[in-house]
Amino acid sequence: MNKILNKIKNLIPKKLFKFLQPIYHYSFSFLASVVYARPSDELIIIGVTGTVGKTTVTYLIAKMLEENGFKTGYTSTAMFNDGDKEWLNDKKMTMLGRFMTQKMIRQMVRNGCQYAVVETSSEGIRQFRHKFINYDILVFTGLYPEHIESHGSFENYRAAKEALFAHLKNCKTKYIDEDSKVVVPDSELKKTELNRVKKSTVINADDENASYFMKYCCEQRLLISRKEKLDIKIKENDRSFKYGDIKSSQAGINFIADGKEIDLKLLGEFNATNAVMALGVGILRDLDFSKLIKGVSRIAGVPGRLERIDEGQNFSVIVDYAFEPKAVSKLYETINLISYEKIIHVLGSTGGGRDVARRPKLGELAGKMADYVIVTNEDPYDDDPNLIIDQVALGAENKGKKIDKNLFKILDRKEALEKACSLAEEGDIVLVTGKGSEQAICVANGKMIPWDDREEVRKILHNI
Repeated sequence: MNKILNKIKNLIPKKLFKFLQPIYHYSFSFLASVVYARPSDELIIIGVTGTVGKTTVTYLIAKMLEENGFKTGYTSTAMFNDGDKEWLNDKKMTMLGRFMTQKMIRQMVRNGCQYAVVETSSEGIRQFRHKFINYDILVFTGLYPEHIESHGSFENYRAAKEALFAHLKNCKTKYIDEDSKVVVPDSELKKTELNRVKKSTVINADDENASYFMKYCCEQRLLISRKEKLDIKIKENDRSFKYGDIKSSQAGINFIADGKEIDLKLLGEFNATNAVMALGVGILRDLDFSKLIKGVSRIAGVPGRLERIDEGQNFSVIVDYAFEPKAVSKLYETINLISYEKIIHVLGSTGGGRDVARRPKLGELAGKMADYVIVTNEDPYDDDPNLIIDQVALGAENKGKKIDKNLFKILDRKEALEKACSLAEEGDIVLVTGKGSEQAICVANGKMIPWDDREEVRKILHNI
């Protein structure tokens, strides 16, 4: 179906297509929902959006619900799960295309899922992929500038996210039985025998953009915060949920949420926020809090997010998806909790019209924080990969790194990983960022080269 749509799109002159684009996207989103018979009406749908943490929050929600006995499917940047099987995202898309998303949700229904968690991106929203999904709970994780060149401005980027919350009021009410299965009542009397699923939102109230997402109607709203007093006004039907006293170590994090102590195996203080956002969904669904805590506490990690690769080597290798300066900065905050001798950082930056301004910033971060910086190919799309590498490397040079001494430019990503591992000594950390568990490198003319940073590193480590 996607191939057919692309052929149709290519037949339309570019200027005309740009004018017709909203109609094009809306029409095919509607058609996709019709083809698959509106499957989102048959599940409790949770949408997760934001710049920061949405993949981890999606994963935590899904695993937390599974641990509490609910069959749950999900779609995310990192992984897919249709209720019966789980696999890595090999589509190079955060939110699947219109037909693929509806098809996936339909498969979740067939597999007997009660819940579906859908990571919902700004690009997906802009293309109306969300329009014919009947969401029940929306989660806002936080926002900072990203995809600015694509959206035109931060305000446009935020507005795209807001459109998801505006959409919630148009989503049809659902009723569930005692097994949390969606049921279509055949009379008003029957409705009284069922549980109504309240349209709800979970909002990171500590984010400076939170107020923009609070202005949209919902039946109940949970505000997550580390502060004693919220900066934003609580409205009727709002509830607040406090957490704090976060302690980080190499083993994970410990914190207090709603007076309960929680131990997570996940690294990084930011994962306390991600966990509490996930817990918030369970709270709004009136699930047992002690069981919710147990669910998130069992999760050892998220693929491609601070993932350690251990093949018995005497140095550490960490693979992470972080590709934006703020995310990389937070990553270094977490790395600093781990004892190490030197950091060898392998990174690049993305082409295809993605924020060009961040390339030297990424280089500056690596140049400042790492002992060795290796700049390599990431996802150039139709851009010149050598130019991207030069722009990232320039940032590292600005922080004092010297070419071929502690700064290396290596086009081939495999050779870059080999170089990093060859430089590593006992107690060092090899940090590989930009792709995480992604399954391909995107190059010119829409070609995708199969690739997995984690598997490539494992092969290299086996040969050391």
